[in-house]
Amino acid sequence: MQTLEALTRDALALGRGEFVPATPQTDEVARVMGICNACRYCEGFCAVFPAMTRRLDFTPTDAHYLANLCHNCGACLHACQYAPPHEFALNVPKAMAELRVQTYADHAWPPALGRLYQRSGLTVALALAGGLALFLVMVLAMTGSLWHAPMAGNFYAVFPHNLLVGMFAPVFGWAVLALAMGVRRFWRGVSPGSASGAAVAEATHDALRLKYLGGGHGEGCNEADDRFTLWRRRWHHATFYGFLLCFASTSVATLYHYLLGLQAPYAVTSLPVLLGTFGGIGLLVGPAGLLWLNLHRAPLHGDPAQRPMDRGFIALLLLTSGTGLALLAGRDTGAMAALLAVHLGVVMALFATLPYGKFAHGIYRCAALLKFAIEKRQPNRLGVGDD
Repeated sequence: MQTLEALTRDALALGRGEFVPATPQTDEVARVMGICNACRYCEGFCAVFPAMTRRLDFTPTDAHYLANLCHNCGACLHACQYAPPHEFALNVPKAMAELRVQTYADHAWPPALGRLYQRSGLTVALALAGGLALFLVMVLAMTGSLWHAPMAGNFYAVFPHNLLVGMFAPVFGWAVLALAMGVRRFWRGVSPGSASGAAVAEATHDALRLKYLGGGHGEGCNEADDRFTLWRRRWHHATFYGFLLCFASTSVATLYHYLLGLQAPYAVTSLPVLLGTFGGIGLLVGPAGLLWLNLHRAPLHGDPAQRPMDRGFIALLLLTSGTGLALLAGRDTGAMAALLAVHLGVVMALFATLPYGKFAHGIYRCAALLKFAIEKRQPNRLGVGDD
């Protein structure tokens, strides 16, 4: 039976149009957390467990919050005395993973596109990237030649600057808007309270360090067996910072173009090219490592049904970095136009799927980390669970 506080919280969420209904996934997380709350063996493993101990029951909203706070390291599964084949069959990583994808679908914007999370798999990702790349290649073939005299890396001689802005700005803007609207609905639904500077700083610090990918005791995650490994954290770091470096490269190039009047192409030793090169390498190494781990991970870890979505996002990252580095290597050759068309098609596919694929997990996880940092600074009427 839910407490008066929990019922009031859900009533307020209902009034805002953000009520999250109970589902088999929320019920399973509530069941698992109820048993874990009585056991407390994993209390110090990650942020989920101190957040759990501040509750006597778990509403659907609480379940969604805790599911996105979970980093799926697997430590609690391997430590649990009630894990399968015990009759309780506790599998925290799987229960949390199955609910997380429901979070993304329920909070998707526009709501009608929420089902895309169930379809955003490897086939969809490759088909979209291939289709867009083929379209741009065909445009080149119809208007000119796929093989040309070297252009010294002048991309705008192939696709004019204003045309590229007109193509990519709406797609990127839509991705940012859709993600912002989705996380806004999630944020208002969990009723976190006011964020202090200290809470924001702690959440940012934990997100940038990927703190909870260190496993229950900082030795790493459990992947294929009981052994701990830090490779999942390292591959995530390479992917995350590779993505940020590529974004920084584009941002610096934009400042060069509009503020300093410096037109592309830029020298190989220029800041935009260096940032893009190192970012591309990170986006090649990191996703390759994550794909290897994904292919070898034990079935009990997480939700195997989501692996097509995971691999679809990883494939788009690999294609983005691979085609980008190939373009850099061949920008002074006669194949530059074709390489550029393929790269642009892949990047557009990546942007188009960002709000409705695996990328969303990082956005919701950051929101959950901020709520946890805020919650820790609030009075705990249960008297337990604080660091």
